Order: sequence, then structure tokens, then C-alpha cells
Amino acid sequence: MEQTALRPKPMPGQQPGGGTRPAPVRRPHAARRRGRRLTTLLFALFVGAVLVLSGVGLGTVGATVIGMSKLAELQKAGPGPRSALPASVQPRPTPSATPSPTPTATLGVEAVDAEKAGARVVGVHVPGPGYSAGLVRGDVVLVLGTTRIDNAADLARAVARVRPGTEVTLTVRHESGGYQQLTAVPGVVT
Repeated sequence: MEQTALRPKPMPGQQPGGGTRPAPVRRPHAARRRGRRLTTLLFALFVGAVLVLSGVGLGTVGATVIGMSKLAELQKAGPGPRSALPASVQPRPTPSATPSPTPTATLGVEAVDAEKAGARVVGVHVPGPGYSAGLVRGDVVLVLGTTRIDNAADLARAVARVRPGTEVTLTVRHESGGYQQLTAVPGVVT
């Protein structure tokens, strides 16, 4: 009778010749996937370049310019209501008859609502009262004077109540987590 040599079965994932290296796997769709990734990347870069060149700041979308709303309202209102009388009969406005706009205080910052409480500064106008006080992008304004700030609208209302040229204390939380009190002198927008 003939004797046969017993050979062990190969382990799963191993080649029968004793090697531990699996056969290379062909991936025919990898080139298409790479092409899609490249197309997506190029499209994203194109859209970003268009936004930057058109003047849209990605961080300031939806920002509130503190202290500038009153100026915008006055410009939209125009010279005032006109009557239906002919131009020859209408009274001419005299310099004393037109009311002069009241000065409005401004910090010269752009702010959005913070995650919890406060108004996050997303832009600081240079030169400006906020810049002179030491506000930087990323600071969260928590208190202005004695008024607690819960969102960007609260900050705009609090700044509008301040008399231009008077010092006001700001309590801010920096991005690093530290708190600081700054002194600002809101400016005038006429």
C-alpha cells in the first residue's frame, strides 16, 4: 500500500504556497472615485474664489453691524415726504426746518449671536472704538456697562443707548476662555 504525505490546509487569507501576502485586488472604480473627488475639490475652490472676489466674507454672513442701523434708516427715508402740490407751490425746506439726525453711538464691530449667551465679534473695524478698546475677532461680549448681553440685538440696543463720547466698560470672554474687562469710548455716526 502506498503512503501519502499529509499537508495542512492553508489558513484563510494565506496563499497555499506558505506566503502570507494576499493577491492584489483590482479596483476598477477607484479611478472614477478619484475623478469625482478632484471635480468636487475644484468646484469648491471655484465657489470660494467667487465668494471672496464678490466681497462676501464667509465668517460675517448674517452679522449685525453695531451702530450702523440708524444711519441706514436715515438714508432709506430720503429727504422726507412730498405733497401732491406742484413744485412752484411747494414750500422750500429751510435749513432750520429740516430736523438734524441725533448722533448715534457705535463700537465699530460686527457681531452675531454666540452659542450660549453674549454676542460673538466676527469683525472689528480699523480704526474704530472697538479696535481701540482691544476687541478682537472671536471675543464674546457679555456685559456692556451694566447691561447684560444675551445676543447681537441686545448689544446693538445697549450701544445705541450709550451717549457718544462717554466711556463704557465691556466684559468679554476671549476664545481662549479667559475673561477681561475693556474700556471703550463709542464714536458718533451722524
